[in-house]
Amino acid sequence: MRKNAIAVRTGRKLATFLTVGMLTVSTTYAQSPDFQKMTADERKAYMDKLRTAAQEDWQKMMNKLGLKEPSLPALTEDPGRPPQFKPREGSTSWVDEAGNTYVRSGWGNWSNYDEAKTGSYTLPDPLVLKNGQRVKNADTWWKQRRPEILSDYQNEIYGKTPTNTPKVTFEVTSTDRNAQNGRAIRKTIIGHIDNAKYPSAKPRINITLYTPANATGPVPLMVVVSGFMGPAPAGPTAMDRVLETGWAFATFNTGDIQLDNGGGLHEGIIGLMAEGRDRQPDDWGVLAAWSWGLSRALDYFETDPAINAKQIGIEGHSRWGKTALLAAALDPRWAITFASCSGSMGASLEKRNFGEVIDNVASPGLYHWMAGNFLKYAGNWQAMPVDAHELMALIAPRPLFITGGTKDSWGDSHGEFLACVAASPVYKLLKKKGIGTTEMPQPDVALISGDLAFRNHEGGHVDLLDWPTFLQFAQKYFKTSTPKAKR
Repeated sequence: MRKNAIAVRTGRKLATFLTVGMLTVSTTYAQSPDFQKMTADERKAYMDKLRTAAQEDWQKMMNKLGLKEPSLPALTEDPGRPPQFKPREGSTSWVDEAGNTYVRSGWGNWSNYDEAKTGSYTLPDPLVLKNGQRVKNADTWWKQRRPEILSDYQNEIYGKTPTNTPKVTFEVTSTDRNAQNGRAIRKTIIGHIDNAKYPSAKPRINITLYTPANATGPVPLMVVVSGFMGPAPAGPTAMDRVLETGWAFATFNTGDIQLDNGGGLHEGIIGLMAEGRDRQPDDWGVLAAWSWGLSRALDYFETDPAINAKQIGIEGHSRWGKTALLAAALDPRWAITFASCSGSMGASLEKRNFGEVIDNVASPGLYHWMAGNFLKYAGNWQAMPVDAHELMALIAPRPLFITGGTKDSWGDSHGEFLACVAASPVYKLLKKKGIGTTEMPQPDVALISGDLAFRNHEGGHVDLLDWPTFLQFAQKYFKTSTPKAKR
């Protein structure tokens, strides 16, 4: 996303607009109507209905937790607003002289992009038990400390995945043996989710799988978590690069499993498990629901003879970068993880005041990603029991590649790097190599010698720039005898 569009992802009303706006005319999910068959007025009415439902659901959860936003002065009269900010015409956001976009959260915090104003904070130590004892060996990590961190994430941050989730039956609905100009075999796979307990909810799993046409045996696979897909960029795509490496490539459509909107929580897999009722504070949010669906996709991939079941990786960008991290933390079968520009509640430190912060994710437009309990930490960042480096630590000792962009200030690439530094001791404890330095690298300088890797590309909120470096990193772990394909 362009830097001058940051407000669309931050402000309360604007964040809701983006989430709904991702249901474009060309997009149809299991949880949404067919926009191609709707008039402009019908689409507007549907989006307005979702916005209202999301706001109402957010308020119900705030009431359930006994939380209230503070009473704030008008934006024009707010003494906390830096004087150089000017209102952006036709928007609730503000801009500075350089054109950077700022918003005020519902808890009164203004966006910050100044390293001198990130505030003071203390990170929880991933190698200290809750009883204060230090973790000195891998056995203590696996049996005590890791379960403590995971429990905090499940109870307070992303929500608990239900234990009685329904059966999923997979069906290959189409096969094209001449896809990508003969370079690949494409299969469309649908996961039919048993919705007998609540037929009004109709989630499904939608996978498109490409395997190299010249494969002579099982190959590694990269699964890309995706929702809204913009226009294809010029030049080689991620799929092109993966197929050229001799690996398989798959896309997983998150919108079919759960709508990316607080107005859709009574539908999808969340609505199915709750039988249409409102969520409880520790119930799973959308990111956890997507992660559950991704694990079910893994179930299918493990049965496909074209795939090496021990070499399956996951990649996600932006909100799907957050999802990739959580999915890998919850399911150890993901052999490698690539999280691009994932920002707050992804790879960037949460207690650090820079770019996207806890308050923004806790807004009515984005809170549905998280458990209801997460709202307790809006405006109360230091009380959050975990931080991003501990999400990374849950993935250790498996290889992890974190990226940001020099022009994606909202994603806070420096905060992502600092989280890598703070997660490195866990990799070391588990006999793996962390990030290897405490000094932020120059743009486009990749730190890939260890098992925890980082790159800050020269550019904006994109993942394509980092795919070549990721594949270089991943080839240390994934091997294939398949000849590299030619475009």
